[in-house]
Amino acid sequence: MASRLRLFTFGVAAVAASLCTVPSLAEDNPRQDKPAVHLDKLNLPDGFKIEVYADGVENARHMARGDNGTLFVGSIRAGNVYAITDKDGDHKADSVKVIAEGITSPTGVAFRDGDLYISAISKILRLDDIESRLDNPPEPVVITDQFPTERHHGWKYIAFGPDGWLYVPVGAPCNICDEEGFANIQRIKIEGDKVVKTETWAEGVRNTVGFTWHPETEALWFTDNGRDMLGDDIPPCELNTAPVAGKHFGYPYCHGDDISDPEFGEGKSCSDYVPPVQELGPHVAPLGVKFYTGDQFPQAYKNQVLIAEHGSWNRSNKIGYRVTKVTLNEKGEATSYEPFIDGWLQGEKNWGRPVDILVMPDGALLVSDDQAGVIYRVSYGE
Repeated sequence: MASRLRLFTFGVAAVAASLCTVPSLAEDNPRQDKPAVHLDKLNLPDGFKIEVYADGVENARHMARGDNGTLFVGSIRAGNVYAITDKDGDHKADSVKVIAEGITSPTGVAFRDGDLYISAISKILRLDDIESRLDNPPEPVVITDQFPTERHHGWKYIAFGPDGWLYVPVGAPCNICDEEGFANIQRIKIEGDKVVKTETWAEGVRNTVGFTWHPETEALWFTDNGRDMLGDDIPPCELNTAPVAGKHFGYPYCHGDDISDPEFGEGKSCSDYVPPVQELGPHVAPLGVKFYTGDQFPQAYKNQVLIAEHGSWNRSNKIGYRVTKVTLNEKGEATSYEPFIDGWLQGEKNWGRPVDILVMPDGALLVSDDQAGVIYRVSYGE
């Protein structure tokens, strides 16, 4: 059916082992000389342009915007949290400041009521009243240290939902395993400096590194990285939606629409689990996901899904390394899945890796790149 189109146009299946996410921080972001930024190699639809908004943002991962316009950016390997400002409004950063450092994988950042929340594997930290203290940042407040300490899929995207709760994923501590308390999305209710309630929102989620809420229905949507070691072309990565709590999305028993896991699928029926809205490319490593809510892009983009595909790292032939667009109909079913921006991958060499997406108040789009260490700005018609 249209809502679960298979668009795997990536070549002949190979027998070599492949990975969608990777088992260690070093493999996820291998150390290498910083590559040059090649904007001329990026392909966008007619009328769009892409520019560097900020550079020198080492290992730039997830993004959040403060009430006064400060862009906050996390990292994994660098251990830094950045504050980026554009005071003159020319759509180029005036300064990039490190406001926290030495943190274990502070990839996720979320802004609320003047404070910046930061994920750090087992902890959620907070920098209070941060936009007025960028030149003299406070010491982080530990909101909780009760999340698992496992680093395998332990780095976390975090975001506040429309309900005011902070949503926090707990990735599987392995490639494929059935461990209680992992492979889920939780939400926590914070009052003051404490977590007063914790609930599990979704289960069977191997490793989501990006989620968002539909601008009209307020349903949660998230990407999920499929398991490794089944070959180049299976399983697919996924785009899912969890409008209510209590749904199970299949891991580790089933993958995609109907792929039974050879290790854990026996005795399980894939029909018992929620299928993806859209099967994404196999091993493309989808991370950040956002609905386009701005007014700058053409109407065809309004309230449609944009996904940052970080890219495969040991597939026989690399794929991903792009931003894709999933078009939904009025019923929330996927009708197409296609590239929006590509060119970070040239042959078998990649010079950049998209991580996260943020819609700005003027309708432009920011895209982070943890390989090139930059933030891009994508605009239309300017």
